[in-house]
Amino acid sequence: MDLKQMYREIVNEHNLHPTHKYDLDAPTQVCRGINPSCGDDINLQLVVEDGVITDGSYNGTGCAISQASADMMLDLVIGKPLEEAEKLIDLFNRMIKGETTEEELEELDEAAALQDISHMPARVKCAQLGWRTLGEMIVKKEEE
Repeated sequence: MDLKQMYREIVNEHNLHPTHKYDLDAPTQVCRGINPSCGDDINLQLVVEDGVITDGSYNGTGCAISQASADMMLDLVIGKPLEEAEKLIDLFNRMIKGETTEEELEELDEAAALQDISHMPARVKCAQLGWRTLGEMIVKKEEE
């Protein structure tokens, strides 16, 4: 199996069988993210305790890329301090621009499956939706 096929399978798996697509009972942070150009719409929900993301989920509609990306993002950030989540957001965005090293890609785990999205400019915003929404949520949390 070639690398691109493996990446497609990772994206399909997260889209068809997401781990984090449900509503949390008692989120401490909620933020809606919309991609007006294609209609992707997610509602990101987190539980943040003492600066650490202890739980997270999302709900909404959109293409396979936006949904899979949000699911992979939550895999990465649950259990992490907000500062580390911010670093992962930056790393993901740099990956999309082709500005990461192989070692940095390893930090993104399965989310690195989206690295070739940069060759499909119309889909970049789809892949970034969950990450952008998480970034907005962190900024709001820091302003509290």
